[in-house]
Amino acid sequence: MPTNACWFIYECQHCRKRLQPLAGDCCVFCSYGDAPCPPIQEAWEDGDGATCCLPQ
Repeated sequence: MPTNACWFIYECQHCRKRLQPLAGDCCVFCSYGDAPCPPIQEAWEDGDGATCCLPQ
């Protein structure tokens, strides 16, 4: 998982399925990962309460 960016499309190298964020999520990490993406985690730690990692 990158620490400074989000991925909006991910293609599985094994099955070639393309994943996109689910409705309401900003990236594939937030939709399918065990934890939200690093930009969201950092915002939470800073008390920002951000819910999207899209550039501001």
